[in-house]
Amino acid sequence: MGCKVIFSHQAIADLAAIVGRIARDDRAAAERTGYALIDRVAILENFPLIGSPYRKRPGVRKLVSRPYIIFCRARLEQHRVDVLRYWHGARDEPDWGE
Repeated sequence: MGCKVIFSHQAIADLAAIVGRIARDDRAAAERTGYALIDRVAILENFPLIGSPYRKRPGVRKLVSRPYIIFCRARLEQHRVDVLRYWHGARDEPDWGE
């Protein structure tokens, strides 16, 4: 399908926070985790509807990269997928700013 993956400002901030927390104890693990979370969304370029629907937000899907959940929204008419949030699965639901 050839969709472009776009990271929201919030997703970038989430990713930075995740990597920062891990780096306090293990810089190499933080780097591996950060790259793994970025690499995980590459599948969205060709499979933009992968993952399961997130019922609390219409049009949003969840892509799992244990223990993290990646929230994204496919915009097929624009040939893009927006990565909205990176979220640790053990945390409460994300704040969507509404």
